[in-house]
Amino acid sequence: MSKANLSLLHRPRRLRRTPTLRAMVSETSLTANDFIYPLFVRHGDGRTLIPSMPGIDQLSVAEAVIEAGKAWERGVPAVILFGIPAAKDPIGLENFAADGIVQQAIHAIKADLPELVIITDVCLCEYTDHGHCGLLDEMGHVLNDETLAILAKTAVSHAQAGADIVAPSGMMDGMVIAIRDGLDEAGFTEIPIMSYAVKYASAYYGPFRDAADGAPQFGDRKTHQMDPANVREALREAAIDVAEGADFLMVKPGLPYLDVIRAVNDAFPELPLVAYNVSGEYAMLKAAAANGWLDEERVVLETLLGFKRAGADLIITYHALDAARWLGD
Repeated sequence: MSKANLSLLHRPRRLRRTPTLRAMVSETSLTANDFIYPLFVRHGDGRTLIPSMPGIDQLSVAEAVIEAGKAWERGVPAVILFGIPAAKDPIGLENFAADGIVQQAIHAIKADLPELVIITDVCLCEYTDHGHCGLLDEMGHVLNDETLAILAKTAVSHAQAGADIVAPSGMMDGMVIAIRDGLDEAGFTEIPIMSYAVKYASAYYGPFRDAADGAPQFGDRKTHQMDPANVREALREAAIDVAEGADFLMVKPGLPYLDVIRAVNDAFPELPLVAYNVSGEYAMLKAAAANGWLDEERVVLETLLGFKRAGADLIITYHALDAARWLGD
């Protein structure tokens, strides 16, 4: 091989020689503006530790305002709220109550941080005594169509409280159009829908179910959440939600489904795509870092960058505050 040809082979390495050169040719960027920070809100005062999610707590409304303020100060533009009700019942009445815990948190956060974007999770699992994502028949089967009216009613109540975006997560068929119709009929035509369009029946949700007190009391959610083996099905699910009027698409979980993020991004480039860096992914990295097995800062930022490189525009992540601080240092 000639010296000239050998020199051409070394071209990529030349561009890695200094930090400034590497930054100049970096193909993917990661900033605090890419993050959405999840908050678990409950009744009462103070904070309650979530043992499986170090650094993440169940928050009173007052503490949620403080935590949202930390996010805003570090350049994180949005939070997503999950509510833990005072009492549970077969329908989840507090889900759409005007004085429900999420509705209270929206009012309080907006009063203090009017420019912060508030997204609300719209589902039944945290609010029902059975822990499933929809209403149930006498045999314990999820009633898809009957659940849609509850989801629409909940989304409207969140919009009335001041939510900026509603995010249905239950994987009910027709949930996007039902919520869109409900919002439009109530006069909230400007409220976007961030659909959990591609949500897998994943083992990575364990810590979240501790955090939100939303584990199913029997059975599982495999009849309405997706089979982890399927990618083509993900594209069908996303296409349905696009046709029904979704404004954002989401893939959940994130880390084991980078190929799905890429496939959905390629198929629907016209919509913003959200990756959910879920509780199990967070817990794994926190445990490894606590044991000194991984450099937490480097591995977290590398993971989040991987979501962006795969095609995500936004990332819901429990690492948001730390990652924003590290990126700002």
